[in-house]
Amino acid sequence: MIIGIPKEIKEEEYRVAAIPSTVNQLVKAGHKVLVEKGAGIGAGFEDFEYIENGAEMIDTAKELWEGSEMIYKVKEPIKEEYGYFREGLIVFCYLHIAANEELTKALVDKKVVGIAYETVEVNGGLPLLKPMSEIGGIMGVMEGTNLLKRTHGGKGKILQGMPGVPPCHVVVIGAGIAGRGAIRTAVGIGARVTAINRGTEKLSELQDIYGPRLETLTSNPHNIEQALKTADLLIGAVLLHGARAPKVVTEEMVKSMQPGSVIVDISVDQGGCIETIDRYTTHSNPSYEKHGIIHYAVPNIPGTVSETASVALSNETIRYCLEVANKGWKKAALESEPLKKGINTANGHITYKAVAEAFGAEYVPVDEFLN
Repeated sequence: MIIGIPKEIKEEEYRVAAIPSTVNQLVKAGHKVLVEKGAGIGAGFEDFEYIENGAEMIDTAKELWEGSEMIYKVKEPIKEEYGYFREGLIVFCYLHIAANEELTKALVDKKVVGIAYETVEVNGGLPLLKPMSEIGGIMGVMEGTNLLKRTHGGKGKILQGMPGVPPCHVVVIGAGIAGRGAIRTAVGIGARVTAINRGTEKLSELQDIYGPRLETLTSNPHNIEQALKTADLLIGAVLLHGARAPKVVTEEMVKSMQPGSVIVDISVDQGGCIETIDRYTTHSNPSYEKHGIIHYAVPNIPGTVSETASVALSNETIRYCLEVANKGWKKAALESEPLKKGINTANGHITYKAVAEAFGAEYVPVDEFLN
C-alpha cells in the first residue's frame, strides 16, 4: 500500500503521525511511504532521517494526498484538505467528527474510509487516545497553573501554596486517562484536589492510590456546583466514546465560581463539557474571559509538546496502520474488532453509531460493507 504522511496544517500543530523508525517498519513490511517535506520538523525529525529509513519525500500536500492510498496523520483534516478527498481513500487519524458536522459530511460525500484513532477500542479502553489524553491531563494542569497568574487575568496564586498560605483547590471532572493525568499532576504539585466521576469504581481506585490527599465526589449537578464554589482551577475531562461530550458544567455553575478562577476543558475537541466553552482557542492565544472566569479551550493541547507526543502516538498507532496496510481495511476490520470500531465512515455512510446520533443522521453498521 502507498501510505502518505502529510505535514500537519492545523494552527500550531507540531506533531507528526509517524516518526522515522515507524516509517522504517512500514517500508520493511513492503509498503511505499510518502512523507511531505518538513512534516517532522516541528517534532524534531529532519527530512534526511525519513529518507534514511526508506521514505520518499514529496514537495507538496497535493502530490502526497493524490499519490497515497492511505493518509496517516495526527489531527482531523481541515477545510483546505477536503478537496483532496476521493472515493476509497483511507484517512487514519484523530477525527473527532461527532463535534464536526462539516467534516463528517465531506467524508461521507466523497466516500472516504475514515478510521478514527479515538474510537479504536480494546476491552473498553482506547489505546490510541490514551497517550494524548494523559499528556492533555498533565498539560491541562500546567496551563491552568500559568493562567492563574495575575498577568494572565487569574487570581495571582500558585497551586501548591506556601507556609501559612493554603494551596489552590483543583477540581477534576472525569476520572478517565486525561482526568487521572490531571489528578496525578495536581496532587504531585501539592494542590488540594477533588475528583468527580460518574460511579464510584474509578474513584475507589484513585482513593487507594492517593488516600487523604484526594477528595472524591460522585458526579451530579449538586456536587459539581458545590465544588466549583471554591475551585481555583477546574479541569474538564469528560469523555464518551466517539460521541459529543455532555455539558456537565452549566453557565450558572461557572457564574458561581470566584473571579479569576481558571477553566481548562480537555474535552473541547469533542465539543467540550463546559457550557461556557463556546469557541476554540490556540496555543498563542489560549484563553478568554467570561463571567470573570478565565477559559482555556485549545483542542490540540499535546501539539505543543510535539516530540514527546509524536513518539508516544507513533508507538501506539503503528500496529493498526500495519494491519490496514497489510490486509486492506475490509480484511483488517474483519479480523480485528478493535480496528473495526475505529471505522467512522465508509462507502458514503456514517458507520459509528454515536456520530450518527450526534447529527440525527442515518447509521449503517460497518459490517454491511465487510462481507
